[in-house]
Amino acid sequence: MLYDIAVVGGGPAGLSAAIQGRTRGKSVVVISGDIRDNALYKARQVDNYLGLPQMEGAQMLAQFRDHAKALGAEWLTGRVLNVMPMGDRFFLGVGSDMAEARSVVLATGVVQAAKLPGEAEYLGRGVSYCATCDGMLYRNRPVAVVGRSAGAPEEAAYLQRIGCQVTYVAAKRPEELPPEIPFVAGSRLEIVGDGQVRALRVGETEVPCEGVFLLRPTMTLTDLLPGLAAEGGHITVDRDMSTSVPGVFAAGDCTGLPHQVSKAVGEGQVAGHRASEYVDRLNRQGSQDG
Repeated sequence: MLYDIAVVGGGPAGLSAAIQGRTRGKSVVVISGDIRDNALYKARQVDNYLGLPQMEGAQMLAQFRDHAKALGAEWLTGRVLNVMPMGDRFFLGVGSDMAEARSVVLATGVVQAAKLPGEAEYLGRGVSYCATCDGMLYRNRPVAVVGRSAGAPEEAAYLQRIGCQVTYVAAKRPEELPPEIPFVAGSRLEIVGDGQVRALRVGETEVPCEGVFLLRPTMTLTDLLPGLAAEGGHITVDRDMSTSVPGVFAAGDCTGLPHQVSKAVGEGQVAGHRASEYVDRLNRQGSQDG
């Protein structure tokens, strides 16, 4: 299905954009990963959101999601790996699936800017961001899973089930990780190899492997959408929340400080409004051309 607006991120900014798009009669899909990775979900209490004092972050986020769903926003669970502009639309890689939309609102939250040493060099030569996409390539072969998202233990278990020899690497062992999967603690990481990945260096320890699965909540900005202007790890936007890529808008923590719910909701409303206007212009152009 071709949606009018694809919203990347299911936090306050993304849900606000989705609600605005739906109130303007646009078809909207919200593409979001594990809710446990959302910063608002992790907040024990929010005291400074107008009209809703002393509310748990998880409860507030649930109400936002219910509002968007009640207005007809659709949901797609997964991590967006890339956004590809093609003519008058965008194709979004979501794990091994694809979504299609006429405009995009990026509301990814704070995005990790720095790559691991060796990550860019070995991308496609042992480095992967998607277990379900590339796991079968490593059956009966040793792989390291760098778990930095709430769903990473589940993806590691999937890799083990299909026959990969998995070692899980993180700052601490997650409770959800199956006990039979070996674990190495560490946060200072480097991917090493000789044309192809041969190991993941964890501090002074080397974990031999032929594949490294980097499982983060979101992709780095340069990988998500090449050509997207950013500074200091934040997406560059104007007052309309437009980015450097026509048809792509951004809102929330990914655009910079302050990282506050009220700021995210306000920016999401503007982004959803401007994305709707962008789709209206495309429709008018199509009518004139026809």
